This record gives sequence, C-alpha cells and structure tokens, in this order.
Amino acid sequence: VQLQASGGGLVQAGGSLRLSCAASGGTFSTYVMGWFRQAPGQEREFVAAIMWSIGRTLYADSVKGRFTIFRDIARNTVSLQMNSLKPEDTAVYYCAAATYSSWPQNLRDLKYAYWGQGTQVTVSS
Repeated sequence: VQLQASGGGLVQAGGSLRLSCAASGGTFSTYVMGWFRQAPGQEREFVAAIMWSIGRTLYADSVKGRFTIFRDIARNTVSLQMNSLKPEDTAVYYCAAATYSSWPQNLRDLKYAYWGQGTQVTVSS
C-alpha cells in the first residue's frame, strides 16, 4: 500500500486548507484511513479517521466541528477539509492506513502500518 499526501501550505488563522491522500496498491474495503499530525517538539497525534467501507468517522476533540474527513472511493483518495484553522493546528500532517480483520471498535487505536510522507501545514496568527 502506498499513500501520497498533498495539499499543505501556509494560511492565516481562520482560513481553510484541504489535504488529500492518494492510496494505491491494495483493495481498501477492510481499511481505515487516518490523518495524524506532529508539531515541532511534540509527539505525533491522531486527528481523524474514516472506515473505507461505510464512511464511519472519528475525530480528535481538538478538531471536531472544524475538520471533515471524507473519502472518494472511485478515486481511491481520502481528504481532510480543515476550516477555521488556528495557529495550534500548525504541524506536519500524515495520512496513514490500517487494516482490520474484526470490526474495529475505536478507529484511533488501530495499528496504522502504512504511512504517507508528511505535508506541512502552517497557520499564521
């Protein structure tokens, strides 16, 4: 499985950005696709995830109501629409994929074995 992230950039606080992740090399019916981020000097943190098969989503509390994760099955892409951006959203954002053999209870805690390269998001105040 290969993941290719794109769409980062510089934006002012209150602005919007959309990140995209192109997935290839697999059939994703039993995959969960996620977005994570890592700010300088901090640990990588979960942002959002979506079950490929049914579109069930999960968000970190810090982004709930501002970010939306969605997938385009025909194009094998998963995107993260980020609105009302804040300076604390500044980080390198990574897309990731996890597969499951039994129904996942918590999309955050899966083993994300596949990672794309990061894309920088910078929000200026």
